[in-house]
Amino acid sequence: MENQPFVSIIMPCYNMEKFIAYTIQSVQGQTYPHWELCIVDDASIDETANIVRSFCNQDDRIHFVVKPKHSGIADTRNQCLNMAKGRFLAFLDSDDMWHPEKLEKQLQFMTERNIGFSYSSYDCVDEAGKPLNKIVKTAGDLNYDTYLRNTIIGCSTVMLDKTAVGEVIVPNFRTSEDTATWLNILKKGFLAYAIEQPLTSYRIRQHSASSNKLKASTDLWRVYRQNEKLPLFKALECFLCYAFNAVKKRL
Repeated sequence: MENQPFVSIIMPCYNMEKFIAYTIQSVQGQTYPHWELCIVDDASIDETANIVRSFCNQDDRIHFVVKPKHSGIADTRNQCLNMAKGRFLAFLDSDDMWHPEKLEKQLQFMTERNIGFSYSSYDCVDEAGKPLNKIVKTAGDLNYDTYLRNTIIGCSTVMLDKTAVGEVIVPNFRTSEDTATWLNILKKGFLAYAIEQPLTSYRIRQHSASSNKLKASTDLWRVYRQNEKLPLFKALECFLCYAFNAVKKRL
């Protein structure tokens, strides 16, 4: 791969003492070595910060900041982005795990095609990391309009090329901040190109923010109306399509 591009990995965390070590280890196990891991802790009240510090002491590619006060996922992601020095941004939630060749394959896919935004399929595991024999497949290459109707992009599968998409800022939503971020990029005319192979393992947890379907749906509605400023009937159309696809994805 030409010039061995540098990747900044964006990882916010909050009260992830049970999972974050596995997530960090999945980064350290990547076949592609030219990365930095930017972790910001949103004032966790468990042992998350101490676990991350133990990794920092052994790996200088990991950069870690602890916020003095809890302020939510969007602000935490933005602080991670402010730390990032790489041309490429890869997003990773602190309870998910990457397959070993994730960075290598995704970088090759993007650089060979000269594209700025890609995402992949992912497989699912339970809280203990046991495979659930379920793969959530991509919906193909997505533009702004198709993504409004099918918010299928898994955050931990996304990679962006900053030289193409420009500055990345995460809007302030509780659970749909990643969806709002991808929409902000796609509405500039970019496509999210799909990698059909699963490259990430998504951990399904009973009490996670994303598992609260009412809260997530309410936040997505706010994204449609406040961030995207969609007219009421267009927002309803997109929301119904989202709901149908969300049910389909879980079958």
